Amino acid sequence: MDAGIQLDTVLLKTASRCNIDCSYCYVYRGPDTAWRKQPKRMRPEVLAAVCDRLVEQADRQRAGFAIVLHGGEPLLLGFDGLASMLRKLRSRFSLERHPIGIQTNGTLLTRELLDLFAETRTSVSVSIDGPREVNDIGRLDHRGASTHAATMRGIDLLDSHDEREFLFAGTLSVIQPAADPAIVYRFLKDLGSPSMDFLFQDGNHDRLPPGKARFESTEYGQWLSRVLDLYLADPSPVPIRVCDDTIKLCLGGESQKEGRGNKPYGILVIETDGEIRKNDTLRASFDGADRFGNPWNVTTTSLSTVLASPEFIAYAGMHSPESQVCRACELLAICGGGMPLYRWSTERGYDNPSVYCHDHKAMIRHAVSRLDAMGLRDALVVRPSPDHAP
Repeated sequence: MDAGIQLDTVLLKTASRCNIDCSYCYVYRGPDTAWRKQPKRMRPEVLAAVCDRLVEQADRQRAGFAIVLHGGEPLLLGFDGLASMLRKLRSRFSLERHPIGIQTNGTLLTRELLDLFAETRTSVSVSIDGPREVNDIGRLDHRGASTHAATMRGIDLLDSHDEREFLFAGTLSVIQPAADPAIVYRFLKDLGSPSMDFLFQDGNHDRLPPGKARFESTEYGQWLSRVLDLYLADPSPVPIRVCDDTIKLCLGGESQKEGRGNKPYGILVIETDGEIRKNDTLRASFDGADRFGNPWNVTTTSLSTVLASPEFIAYAGMHSPESQVCRACELLAICGGGMPLYRWSTERGYDNPSVYCHDHKAMIRHAVSRLDAMGLRDALVVRPSPDHAP
């Protein structure tokens, strides 16, 4: 068994283009333009090499790993390509050790595709930011028209499928800080989403995220604190990963997602041409931020070679912040310094606190105060401060 960090998640870029044009997209609206040189879809020989490398890696490590079809819009690969890949993967991998999922905008879902996903035990997570007036802030098509109705049609297909309970993994929403979190929460719950997660918009110290007035402001932290209140007050809540992770970390547990806590994550991205890259969210920092110096490719290189390399180990180490401000912070064990892309500045590289530092603090302090009010003070990693009463 090879040394090195184990693979936790592999993102397969089955398509390098997208059929919609989100204003906040880190791929198509960011500083990196490498996607223009990528094949639009994974070719059969690359699909075959990906499957072989994943099987090879599964034999080399004790722990299982998640396989996520991503994009662009992964459904642009088409039925035949998806069927070939998913059937081959599922024939070799058990559901328990190697869950397979798709992150999609939902507009291209069909009954035929859902039957395929049910057959291959492939779960589906749909990106939607809320009701139409919220979703239309950022998620429009290439002509500037709303994508909401098309996404809702896809969700309705999911919801009506016989295997709905397995297929529908949940919703992923990008925070629009100007939107009322209560309206978003109620909409997603009424949608029947079995789980929710919320993402910050991309930004850094050179380019503040939309809706954030300055580094010290807490628009996003206040928004998430309100969601946490709604979640805790709901007599029949559905899981919200950002809330659950925050609560678990405040009580001394572990996060299930990169960007919080101090657990390292072994994440790799495989592009449509087979190139192996770092987490592609790094593209929001600068052109080429997600590329390894050695242009490894699944057609010629095993994943274990990449995972054991000094360059990958250095990349995985980016999860721990460089900034002394972060390292001295009492909330570091919970915050984890946030995602590396949010720390970037041209002047200091990644040696900065997250641009969302004060938002993280606001939400964590709010969560600590709420948990304290629930009688969980003895289990808390940090104590509530007087100025953050519930």
